[in-house]
Amino acid sequence: MRVVAAAVQTFPIRGTFRISRGEKTSATVIEVTIEEDGRTGRGECVPYARYGQSVRGVLAEIDSVTPALADGIDIEGLQKALSPGPARNAVECALWDLQARQGAQTASGLLGQARAVRPLHTAYTISLDTPERMAAAASEVAGFPLLKLKLGGDGDIERVRAVRDVAPQARIIADANESWSVRQLREFTPPLRELGVELVEQPLPANHDAFLAEFDSPVPLSADESCHDRSSIPGLAGKYDYVTVKLDKTGGLVEALEVLAAAEAAGLRTMVGCMVATSLSMAPGIVAAHNAEVVHLDGPLLLAADREPGLRYDGALVHPPTPEVWHG
Repeated sequence: MRVVAAAVQTFPIRGTFRISRGEKTSATVIEVTIEEDGRTGRGECVPYARYGQSVRGVLAEIDSVTPALADGIDIEGLQKALSPGPARNAVECALWDLQARQGAQTASGLLGQARAVRPLHTAYTISLDTPERMAAAASEVAGFPLLKLKLGGDGDIERVRAVRDVAPQARIIADANESWSVRQLREFTPPLRELGVELVEQPLPANHDAFLAEFDSPVPLSADESCHDRSSIPGLAGKYDYVTVKLDKTGGLVEALEVLAAAEAAGLRTMVGCMVATSLSMAPGIVAAHNAEVVHLDGPLLLAADREPGLRYDGALVHPPTPEVWHG
C-alpha cells in the first residue's frame, strides 16, 4: 500500500518577478510524495491562474486519484485518470522518481531515453521593467549565453535595446506573454530582428492568434499559451515556428515527450520551459529538454532560496539531478 501526500509550499523570489499580466515576490508550489516499501518519490507542480487553475483545485485533483495511487495505479493508468495539467505532472513525476528508486534505472532510462542526461545551458529570465532596470539586471548576468526578456507592449524596443547595449555578446529571446496587438507585432518584429532577437514567445493572445497564419514574421515565433498537449499541435503549424513545452501544461513527461515528437513531425522547432519553481520542478524538465533545441529551466536561479538539496548550476549550466533531488 502506497502512502500519498500533497503539500503546499512557498519559496521567496529574489526581488520581484514581473510579466505583462502581473508580478509576484514568491513562488507557490505543490509537492507530491508517494511512499512505498520505504522508498519515496517526489514531484512538484505550479498551479497557474492564467489557465483557470488554483491551489485548491489542483489539490482536489490530486486527492481524487489518491485512492487509486494507494492501490498501485501505474503511470499509464494515470494518463487516463487525470487530464493534462499540473496535478498530473506532480503525481506522474513522483511515480517516475519512485519507480527509479525501486529499480536499477533512472527515470530517463525508464522512459527509454537513449542519450545519457548531461549538463545543459539554460536561458536566464530578465523580468519586465523599465529599460534601465532591465539593463541593470542583464548587466549582472551579461556573461550568460542566452537571455530571455519579458516584454509587455509599448516600450519593448527600448527595453531590448537597453539590454543589448550591456550584453552585446548574449543571444536574446523574448516573451510577450500575449501582451501585443497586431499593430505592435507588425511594428516591433523588424527592429527586434535588427537587435538580434532570435525568438519571440506568444506575442498575441492565445485565442486571437489566427492572424499569424498570414504574417511573415521577421523573427521566429513560439507558441506558449497556445500550446498545451499534443492536440494543440495541428493548429499551430503555419502560425508558429516553435512550440514551448512545459510539464505543468502537458501533465508530465509522458505527454511532454509526445508533444516534442509531434512538433518535430509537424516541422515545428521546440523549447522546453518552466514556471518559477524549485529544483524539483526543473529536474524532470532536464530529461525532456534533451529533446528540444532551446532550454529554459532557470526557475531556481530566480529564487532567493531553493529547496535543499537542489540542482547544481554553474552560471547558466544546469547539471543533471542527483538522486537526492530526483532520480533522473
